[in-house]
Amino acid sequence: MWGSIISEWASLLLRWLHVVAAIAWIGSSFYFIALDLSLRPGRDLPDGVQGEAWQVHGGGFYRIIKYLVAPSQMPDELTWFKWEAYTTWLSGFALMVVVYYLEADLFLVDKSILDLSPFQAGLFSFASLALAWLLYEAACRTGLAQRELPFAIGGYLFLVALTYAFTHVLSGRGAFNQIGAIIGTIMVANVFALIIPNQKKIVAALIAGQSPDPKLGKASKERSVHNNYLTLPVVVLMISNHYPLLYATRFNWIIVAIILALGPVIRHFFNERHAGRKSPWWVWGVAAIGVIAILFLSAAGPREVRTGALSAQPTRNAVEEIVMSRCSMCHAAEPVWAGIVTAPKGILLDTPEHIHRNIRLIGRVAAWSGAMPPGNITEMTGEERAILAAYLAQAR
Repeated sequence: MWGSIISEWASLLLRWLHVVAAIAWIGSSFYFIALDLSLRPGRDLPDGVQGEAWQVHGGGFYRIIKYLVAPSQMPDELTWFKWEAYTTWLSGFALMVVVYYLEADLFLVDKSILDLSPFQAGLFSFASLALAWLLYEAACRTGLAQRELPFAIGGYLFLVALTYAFTHVLSGRGAFNQIGAIIGTIMVANVFALIIPNQKKIVAALIAGQSPDPKLGKASKERSVHNNYLTLPVVVLMISNHYPLLYATRFNWIIVAIILALGPVIRHFFNERHAGRKSPWWVWGVAAIGVIAILFLSAAGPREVRTGALSAQPTRNAVEEIVMSRCSMCHAAEPVWAGIVTAPKGILLDTPEHIHRNIRLIGRVAAWSGAMPPGNITEMTGEERAILAAYLAQAR
């Protein structure tokens, strides 16, 4: 019991920290991108200044200027923006360990996709996380990133290919989390491995009375732009575990492909507006088409769909038998599944009354998607899911 309680509280506290840190990081990132794009030249600006922006907030006026490379002298105080990113990744990885690695049999493995042990799934997850970042870093360091459009297209296809592979190795929920973790790792590594070190080199040059190398700022800006366009997709992927119709349906990898395309398109709209250029209103038409496509794809049902006619009309008793045999060992007043001491989310499915009170929720997670049982640990069959779906259809 205490192991379960500690795990639950660790998950809550780490998730809380992760969300708060991500808000701070993404908020500052969005702010500085908008600020950078809104800078305008002025008459009385110091030498070496790119532009200025006047802003009002909280009843006060702020005048902000940006130097092309750096000021001629170091200021007495300098604020660094890095711990928001580091805390987001550290808390996120710790949360990944608590939820996905320590409970891999529930959330990372789906034996109907690939029969992995929890250790094998965790090792695959960690290794792919490191390898994907190394490949991205190598592409940037060799100069491929300087060709923006080919690099963007290649990076997109790389992430889509990874997603397809993950959905054929891990559970749908685990695959979505894995691709989100890879994107998040790339973003934080950009800050840790290049942006902050380059800023430190610029500061060191100023202290030594030397002129900083402008290439340092340019390289940092390049990675910052990558992070800007990756932000919206990673947010969707990190909250996707609450939406089984996204991750536990037949075409889940195509849904990710659409999300990876829509995020940068939407960011393009705001970047153009912040730069004072004509707003690309076509973006919202593309976004609407993408969302509609996701809606239809999510309605395709789970991967293990049984084709053909059912052997008999679905009955109330048949539905109750399926749920009792596949779900009630966890969703009971006194669960009998090892490591579970209370019914997940307080949902009881151990009596006919409880089952039919939650029948539409059952449909969402076990008939229209394959989210439950998690990892299909009780081996619910495609025919049983089809019976649930048919019963719900005739009950409308």
